[in-house]
Amino acid sequence: MTMNGTARLDGKVALVTGGSRGIGAAVALRLAEDGADVALTYQGGAERAEAVAAKITALGRRGWAVRAESADPQEVQAVVAAVAERFGRLDILVNNAGVGVLGPIGEMALEDVDRVLEVNVRAPFLFAQAASDRLAEGGRIVTIGSCIARRVAFPGASLYATSKAATIGLTKALARELGPRGITVNVVHPGPIDTDMNPADGDSAEFQRGLTALGTYGAGTDVAGAVAYLVSADGRYVSGAELAVDGGFAA
Repeated sequence: MTMNGTARLDGKVALVTGGSRGIGAAVALRLAEDGADVALTYQGGAERAEAVAAKITALGRRGWAVRAESADPQEVQAVVAAVAERFGRLDILVNNAGVGVLGPIGEMALEDVDRVLEVNVRAPFLFAQAASDRLAEGGRIVTIGSCIARRVAFPGASLYATSKAATIGLTKALARELGPRGITVNVVHPGPIDTDMNPADGDSAEFQRGLTALGTYGAGTDVAGAVAYLVSADGRYVSGAELAVDGGFAA
């Protein structure tokens, strides 16, 4: 949490999309613990989002929960501008908001295709686009990908894997484009993580554990720790990289 007796992210401002629950909430809280002021977006569940913001405030940092539809380009632009205005700067963007639809490719409705690509691909691109001109020198962008972007170990994941694989290309291209400003861009690939969307006691939990080398689920804090490293001064020379937090899923 600290480095040389001071908060590692003291004075920094972070925006975490989809920060009201699960991995997003864990990331938002960890960044606040490390010294950052944190804004988080949510689409539904205002009470949960406000609860996360309240925890950030209780840590002595500024927290703000703001509703935003990640698939709406105008809302994306408005949220990034509002965060920069409210906090006076923007240093860190964590693209976490995402949706998943699994099933045989022949059964995928066009509405499912559009929704998954809008939230998992277009939204990270638009948030990065909106943030790129506002990020301070030495800024950070981290996108939450997925272990199945690198290894698809079961059928029925064509749409979701496609959307998460796109985050790799976005990450590498942005790392090249923004690198001259000292801005790093990376992607973190979680494996099975215990959240309300994928609980460790769910119907497929035993199967998912069997796909990992460690034979266990991870926690949101495991992913948050990886993000915290990448956005800190310790991660200044890591860019265009994929960091797996997957219990050995890809081993």
